[in-house]
Amino acid sequence: MEMKKINSGRLRAIGYDGRIRLLQVQLDDGSTLQYTGVGEDAWRRLSASGAAWSFYRDNIEEEFAAKRVSGKATATVNPLDDLFGKP
Repeated sequence: MEMKKINSGRLRAIGYDGRIRLLQVQLDDGSTLQYTGVGEDAWRRLSASGAAWSFYRDNIEEEFAAKRVSGKATATVNPLDDLFGKP
């Protein structure tokens, strides 16, 4: 899948396979997520959006289940560890 580099919010790259309706996004922490069942219209609107991060949050992240295919699992990272130290 060809990835389109972008810099919007936490998004760093996006890609789409229309044959299987699969959207792939790469975030600024290096993790890659895949969303299945994403229609061509949603892909076009995301890739053409001037506010891709907002569109992603409102129309992709909230509407489709994600599968993490690379990067750290967010469940093992506590953002408060930086402030208070790890237990």
